[in-house]
Amino acid sequence: MEQNKTKFVIPLPPTGSTLNCKGWHQEAALRCLLNNLHPEVAEDRDNLIVYGGKGKAARDLKSLEILISTLKRLGNEETLLVQSGKPVAVFPSQKTSPRVLIANSNLVGNWSNWDHFHELEKKGLMMYGQMTAGSWIYIGTQGIIQGTYETFMSAAKIHFNSTLKGRIVLSAGLGGMGGAQPLSVKIAEGVFVGCDVDEERIKKRLKSKYLDHLASSFEEAWSMALKFKEDKVATSVGVVGNAADFFEYVLKQKVLPDLVTDQTSAHDPLDGYVPKNLSLAAAKEMRSQDPKKYMELAYQTMGDHVQSMLEFQKRGCFVFDYGNNLRAGAMKAGVEKAFAFPGFVPAYIRPLFCEGSGPFRWVALSGDPKDIEVSENALCELFPENKKLKTWIAAAKKHIQFQGLPSRICWLNYFERAAAGELFNRLVREKKISAPMVIGRDHLDCGSVASPYRETESMLDGSDAVADWPLLNAMINVAGGASWISLHNGGGVGIGYSQHSGMVILCDGSLEMDQRLALVLNSDSGMGIVRHADAGYDLAAQSLSRTKNFSMPCMPKEN
Repeated sequence: MEQNKTKFVIPLPPTGSTLNCKGWHQEAALRCLLNNLHPEVAEDRDNLIVYGGKGKAARDLKSLEILISTLKRLGNEETLLVQSGKPVAVFPSQKTSPRVLIANSNLVGNWSNWDHFHELEKKGLMMYGQMTAGSWIYIGTQGIIQGTYETFMSAAKIHFNSTLKGRIVLSAGLGGMGGAQPLSVKIAEGVFVGCDVDEERIKKRLKSKYLDHLASSFEEAWSMALKFKEDKVATSVGVVGNAADFFEYVLKQKVLPDLVTDQTSAHDPLDGYVPKNLSLAAAKEMRSQDPKKYMELAYQTMGDHVQSMLEFQKRGCFVFDYGNNLRAGAMKAGVEKAFAFPGFVPAYIRPLFCEGSGPFRWVALSGDPKDIEVSENALCELFPENKKLKTWIAAAKKHIQFQGLPSRICWLNYFERAAAGELFNRLVREKKISAPMVIGRDHLDCGSVASPYRETESMLDGSDAVADWPLLNAMINVAGGASWISLHNGGGVGIGYSQHSGMVILCDGSLEMDQRLALVLNSDSGMGIVRHADAGYDLAAQSLSRTKNFSMPCMPKEN
């Protein structure tokens, strides 16, 4: 008689300073992989879904089990290859080579669409890696919060004299990414009001204090928002409901919102977006029983959703797309003017990209929040003139609860990232931090993504869809010696609509990592300057003129 095999249980990430692997690069990958699946972090842990519809950390439980065991025995001169969440090979490599190389959801151009992806997914041949889900550096909703804050503050600067005080921001989607919106608006002194079809997601944001209030109806939600606006109280309100329905309701009111956007999972019309007039249970059933009909209804709802946003714009509200491919979905439903309102990058963020600025995140592998506090304080001392950084760190300490391993995110530019890496590595070496840390970033960064409906929308030279840049970004990070590197298709906006790369590098206190950190953090963010200088942005050319670590052969040299 066969013995019953013990069912694999997803473990929590190890903490402390004791190794479970043969080296800290492998240990860091293991801890960050499991942190993506921490109960406080993952949206659907049992199905390995981290965030963003069905962005997964591993293809299936068996693959996860093998990933864990392989990382534990992986040598210091070996590299593990991961193909769409499945470990496929371990090859000999150099000590300074990445310990893990990951490729997720990549399809040859002609086949790069949801239909073909779903066929492969059903056969168990592929998974959707989103951005930081399949690259093992998601840090919970905090991971997008400062980028969201930067966007709203930029909008405030352009439209409202640099503050959202007394302004209402209307949005929808309160999942892993959209859940950053309420707190970001609050920190920017505004009033947030938004909906989600899933009450459990809203309750999760209430528990983590990313959201302040849950209204019982559309009427109550809007009434609360108007009262907070009148009193100039910075806060946030959530309500259960479909985005298209809620936006239509708000359009009928006498007072309209000041800013309108959206962060539903419209990038995934099957598993992310819910058509109106369907309960969650009915939506789940239709997805499996009649996916074609489901997607047809989803696109129709996206069309209604965007029509409302266009009407808000017509009536004087400032409206922008937050990079979830909602406008493209509405186009499929016949909304010809869906792109009449801009995406958030060309509207508010591109000047930051031209300076090599973007989301810089770090994780305390020890699990000790004190390590983050020490690093935060040291970072503020390192850049005493960066008032925006100090303001952000103070706000983060006050408002943001850690999810899983303690971590922090801030936006740093090309001229700051390598210095921050050197600082953190020194703190580990001097034992002011109790165990190694890792530095990573979102794939939504200055030089790591090609996404024509998001990060590279409306490029000055028309190079929106040129995917060479994220490929070059990944390769230069391999050359520099990052700890693990990922290359994905479709994150943020859906299969076929983006190509992007991720990078994570260890701070273990060694002199070797001083050099590797300098190489990787300079070239990684330097790609943002190169990308935008090549496209003709004067601000990027100005940034290039200040650099000392790289050059662009095609750019004219100053006398």
